[in-house]
Amino acid sequence: MCQTQNVNTFPSSKWIKLNVGGKIYTTTIDTLMREPDSMLARMFSQSGSMMPSEKDEQGAYLIDRSARYFEPIINYLRHGQFVCEENVSLKGVLEEARFFGIYNLVTELEELLEKQEQEQQVADIPLTRMDVIKAIIQTSAITELRFQGVNLAGADLRKLDFRYVNFKYANMSRCNLSHTNLNYCCLERADLQFANLECAQLVSVRGLCANMARRR
Repeated sequence: MCQTQNVNTFPSSKWIKLNVGGKIYTTTIDTLMREPDSMLARMFSQSGSMMPSEKDEQGAYLIDRSARYFEPIINYLRHGQFVCEENVSLKGVLEEARFFGIYNLVTELEELLEKQEQEQQVADIPLTRMDVIKAIIQTSAITELRFQGVNLAGADLRKLDFRYVNFKYANMSRCNLSHTNLNYCCLERADLQFANLECAQLVSVRGLCANMARRR
């Protein structure tokens, strides 16, 4: 007896709805087929290699994944470019791309995350005395010098003139600031733990919530 095989017959131009984590996405079969080896392509291909999921009451195919991370993926399939809002975790998108088998996007995200990690490692390296002196020399007298959020941990900054400089959120722990002119500086929420402030000038300093615990 001849057995019939279930084969999906979705035309490439057909519009369908996907319910991903409760959010509805409207797209075409052609878009989902952009990555032929992906789970989405196999679900809706004519080969029938993978049956589509069940539908909700509106006829949208149910996919139990995060809509937050799926949106950059469906947009990638639409136009071939990865675009992601700043508040969306790249690692979250990467895990979803792996789940759906969007391997070109997986490679792109892995390279992007590696680049970000390398940049972060460079950013975490504390500035040296020479770095700071160069910044002072290169800054005009009428321009505000800002070291806001900068890592200066352990730097030898003694006898330097930092009048009016913005050190808000800066990491200045273990800095040698002896005989330094810090008049009118902004030290709000700066970390000055174990910093040497011997004979430093601190006239009219703004130091709201600065951490000066156990300073020398």
